[in-house]
Amino acid sequence: MTFRSEGLRLAGLLHRTDNPLAIVLTGPFTGVKEQVTGDYAARLAAEGFTTLAFDHRGFGESEGRPQHEDSQGKLADLRAAVGLLADNGYRVAVVGICLGGGYAMKAAATDPRVTAVAGVAGAYNSPAWFAERMGLASYREALRGMLERYDEFLPAVAADGEAAMPGEEPWSYYSKNTTNWVNRVTRGSLHSLMTLDVLSARPLLPPSLVVHGRKDDYCSPELATALNADETVWLDCERHVDLYDAEPYVSQAVAAITKFCSR
Repeated sequence: MTFRSEGLRLAGLLHRTDNPLAIVLTGPFTGVKEQVTGDYAARLAAEGFTTLAFDHRGFGESEGRPQHEDSQGKLADLRAAVGLLADNGYRVAVVGICLGGGYAMKAAATDPRVTAVAGVAGAYNSPAWFAERMGLASYREALRGMLERYDEFLPAVAADGEAAMPGEEPWSYYSKNTTNWVNRVTRGSLHSLMTLDVLSARPLLPPSLVVHGRKDDYCSPELATALNADETVWLDCERHVDLYDAEPYVSQAVAAITKFCSR
């Protein structure tokens, strides 16, 4: 199915049920609906929820500037997805995985149609937190470099060498899940990541859930704690991508979301 966000055609996967609660899913940096969000959508549909996973603008089969992270655009996409379901009579929750966890919180904070929100292995970014740990001068210099090379592309993942998400762990997932996914992203996308402020959304949230690994080298457990969700479920994961496709962790996350959204 397709729907529109600010005039752009977005491609999605819709699972319909009779449940009056629908769940919109948003996922990892550069991710597409054939990866994490599609898997979670299918699992949550099996639990009885109507679910919508989709490609954000610029990624997968959706229109938009190719392979570019547009923070405000992605929030507009979430508003459009929520509106699509709300206009059809559903109560709507938003569930985000990885970077999508941060976007889910930002979207829920400013859209009163969202009745609940959950993040799984979420990136609850905070520019102030980054600057404190990097040092303000280093943080600002990093942003300068991203802006100076804004339109250049670099690999999204690489086992060795430079990439937006370097290292064996992201490579181990993305290198085997490539349907409609392209291994590149603009350097300007990194500026969007480093300036996205999720923690400030906390006071505006509807009922909120965080599911996070006790160990996570890519999305900080410290920031997951700092979000101070209404409910936090800690899982004994060894790796960030365990919550993408590894058992028993995905089943545990789905069970936590199902319980939370069924209240």
